[in-house]
Amino acid sequence: MMRSTFTALAVLTSLASVASAQAGARRAAPSTRASATVELTLADTAAQRAAGKPALIHLDYGQPHLRGRTLHTADLVPYDQVWRLGANASTLLTTDVNLTMGGQAVEAGRYIVQALPTRTGWTLILQRETSGAATVMPTRYDQTKDAARIPLKVSALHQPVESFTIALVPGTAAAANGGVLTIQWGTVQLQTDWVVR
Repeated sequence: MMRSTFTALAVLTSLASVASAQAGARRAAPSTRASATVELTLADTAAQRAAGKPALIHLDYGQPHLRGRTLHTADLVPYDQVWRLGANASTLLTTDVNLTMGGQAVEAGRYIVQALPTRTGWTLILQRETSGAATVMPTRYDQTKDAARIPLKVSALHQPVESFTIALVPGTAAAANGGVLTIQWGTVQLQTDWVVR
């Protein structure tokens, strides 16, 4: 009798450990993936029209959340250090068309997007990405690989934004071939214009 009680207790303890491990394995990830896309119907090439595909500008990024933390600390977007502009895998910009962003030429292609925050301003950094891999993990920053450095306009938000967000906002009808790239997190808003060349 004593032996079966011990066995039952061991089985219950083992089941509780498995349930606890499974519950731990199912908790929400601290970051998610997000994307922003603009379809360009006026700037399509003849080949894209023939293929029935519009030209696209697409951003894919890891979306961290503040969760009570503060920006510009030693462990969360410190000043004067290149930041991968998101979480986990690299942020990727893919453009089917040549652009001008913040006055800088950005040729059609795929880019790793990073940022350099300083106390006096932010700079968006684009580096050509040629591996074609669906996911590109961050590597040590190498300034010699920069394809473009774009100054960002910085402003303060009245209401903090919990989840890091990037938006490609198309322009009005008068400026249909361009728009604004907007980045928001915490009380920081960053912007630069883009236009199809």
